[in-house]
Amino acid sequence: MDTLKPLQIDIVSDVVCPWCYIGKKRIEDALALASDVPVHVNWRPFFLNPWVPREGISRDEYLTAKFGSPEAYKGIAGRVVQAAAEEGLEYNSDRVKRQPNTMDCHRLIHWAEAWQATLGSLPKNGGKAAQMKQKLMELYFRDGGDLTSTDVLVQAAADIGMDADSVRKRLATDEDVDLISGHAQEASEKGISGVPTFVFAGKYAVSGAQPADQLARAIRQISAEINQAA
Repeated sequence: MDTLKPLQIDIVSDVVCPWCYIGKKRIEDALALASDVPVHVNWRPFFLNPWVPREGISRDEYLTAKFGSPEAYKGIAGRVVQAAAEEGLEYNSDRVKRQPNTMDCHRLIHWAEAWQATLGSLPKNGGKAAQMKQKLMELYFRDGGDLTSTDVLVQAAADIGMDADSVRKRLATDEDVDLISGHAQEASEKGISGVPTFVFAGKYAVSGAQPADQLARAIRQISAEINQAA
């Protein structure tokens, strides 16, 4: 199996997208189901709410702008909460008090990926970037954490082993803002308008938080195809 060409999987998603939270669990379950297939996972940015300012806004203001009122979202949230629970995830929508712009979250994920490279180890299923993304999602969906808070972001990075002082200093700059914006724009230009979207081998896109068994089937089929063509 070591001679198989690894399948590249680009996962386009946003930290505050509940279906991306669920989709992350499902793709990881799919990778476990197809564990004999070598893969290289890249986590790519998407801005679900690009209109939210960098400093964020109150959750009620956001829900009113997007759904008409906080009450209008409750019915929608119930379905997502149930879907999350079926995957063993917690979504406590009532705990979320502030809606963030996710630029800094995506910067952290990118930096975690770069940090992985300095460790001299190949990432397994997304490696440190996946850990960073999971931490941020759990903070937001499970704990109602304020992802507009530098202290919260720095602690999240420290929790996966990154240097807190370095992260704090970098967050105070515009480092990689243009890079992240460019990656998100690239996804948009490729026609990705809904997330999560899983792009296999750079050419096959699957949109939505599809069941793990279906994603595993796609992983096997596309891996077989690219290796036959190699």
